[in-house]
Amino acid sequence: MNQPSTSPSGTLTSLRFDNRFTRALPADPETENQRRQVFDACYSRVLPLHTARPQLVSYSRETATLLDLGENDCRTDLFARVFSGNQLLTGMDPHASCYGGHQFGNWAGQLGDGRAINLGEAVNKRGEHWMVQLKGAGPTPYSRNADGLAVLRSSLREFLCSEAMFHLGVPTTRALSLILTGDTVERDMFYDGHPEEEPGAVVCRLAPSFIRFGNFELFAARGDFGLLRQLTDFCIRTFFPHLGEPSPEIYGRWFDEICRATAALMVHWLRVGFVHGVMNTDNMTIHGLTIDYGPYGWLEDYDPTWTPNTTDARGRRYCFGRQPAIAHWNLARLTDALLPLIGSVEPLEQSLRDFTVHFEDGWETMMARKLGFITFESDQDRSLLRDLLRLLPKVETDMTLFYRQLALVPVDPHIPPEQRSAPLKEVFYRPEQLSDTYRGQLAAWLDRYAERVRRDSCPDAERRQRMDAVNPKYVLRNYLAQLAIDKVVEGEYSLVGELLEVLRHPYDDQPGKEMFAGKRPEWARHRPGCSMLSCSS
Repeated sequence: MNQPSTSPSGTLTSLRFDNRFTRALPADPETENQRRQVFDACYSRVLPLHTARPQLVSYSRETATLLDLGENDCRTDLFARVFSGNQLLTGMDPHASCYGGHQFGNWAGQLGDGRAINLGEAVNKRGEHWMVQLKGAGPTPYSRNADGLAVLRSSLREFLCSEAMFHLGVPTTRALSLILTGDTVERDMFYDGHPEEEPGAVVCRLAPSFIRFGNFELFAARGDFGLLRQLTDFCIRTFFPHLGEPSPEIYGRWFDEICRATAALMVHWLRVGFVHGVMNTDNMTIHGLTIDYGPYGWLEDYDPTWTPNTTDARGRRYCFGRQPAIAHWNLARLTDALLPLIGSVEPLEQSLRDFTVHFEDGWETMMARKLGFITFESDQDRSLLRDLLRLLPKVETDMTLFYRQLALVPVDPHIPPEQRSAPLKEVFYRPEQLSDTYRGQLAAWLDRYAERVRRDSCPDAERRQRMDAVNPKYVLRNYLAQLAIDKVVEGEYSLVGELLEVLRHPYDDQPGKEMFAGKRPEWARHRPGCSMLSCSS
């Protein structure tokens, strides 16, 4: 059984915990860690499993500072023990949250933290509260038929992507560390009846809270409106105190803030080409953060219908282009849950309508910035954008490289078409697809684009600087993550650190690191882990 640390004093052992969630909300009265339906409770107390040989693979120094931890703290045996779940610090209150959710559009009932264990809310020197959570640290009452563990491949992907998204400027949960457990975990990666033993790992992640839409949905579905109100009041008083004391009017204003934050998140995802892959309501947070990095992916060749999730390959519910609509649908499910507290559907429906306005306004502003325009001119820019987004899928065009290279396209009216399009020659996956018809369409669009840029009277160097600030050069392409996974399996951790360092500066040129900015190589087109992914972890 895990015991609180009695190690000598130091920064790590001096971490202070103020566990507001478990202090204010009702706990599961049952203490046995066995799979079951949990009623009349927001969480169940549960201890992480001991692991055989915890070994640190990597940590994020930026996330460590959120806990006032430095390099000397993160490279200790105590750090590896604590953030693998082998040792508890004084003040920690380990628990798993109870929630439900809609999965692929269907009500799934109780879900809960099946392989996540919250250690407690750490308070840093600035007074910020951070819920510290281990993913893959063992079973909980919500694990259903699963083991509560995680394997290296999914854990490494979550660790790197959480931090990559942060440095891209995308709201996200954070990742503190990636630790190998020394144990193996059986997983059927392809769901084909051929499970294999894989290295086990634990990711420690941080967020203001991990409260999801599904936390409210479950209590509403069960008719437990008292607990629904208690949880909602807690969220408003704790995380949204500027709204005022909870009341039906304040509930509506709170929902409106969630809609605004979610709309902004969708704009960010589309800006950088991120596809979440599993936008179930239990994977949406009240804070508007990207959460639960499962079978995610980066749009490489621009295809709005692409999904990285093998489970979603047929229906493509969660494909790149549908993400804003799914976010709206998920928010509508949250309105269903909150309606009993408000009593009137009108403020909720108004916020849903406003979500569409916020998203569309944000998307237009974002796209204007991606194209280097000073402002979005709706009368003319809408048609320019529409025609571009119709043109890009006609041939396999790398989205990240296209926008990055577009900043290099000269806009002088006297430049011939072949010279204007020259910066784009490396953005196509299959040059043989570039027919004369397509080349003509591209040249015509680039001429219109150049004319539009000239109207801003902005020097090329200034335009490029603005575009490079919103169009990343480096993103965590799936094949890069797979290469890092392969290396760790071989016992080599340096590529994880190198990728983490490159992804810290996604908008900079970084001489000598160009190999991390290239198109997906042909060998990775169909290799497992390099394109589509399963929900297997």
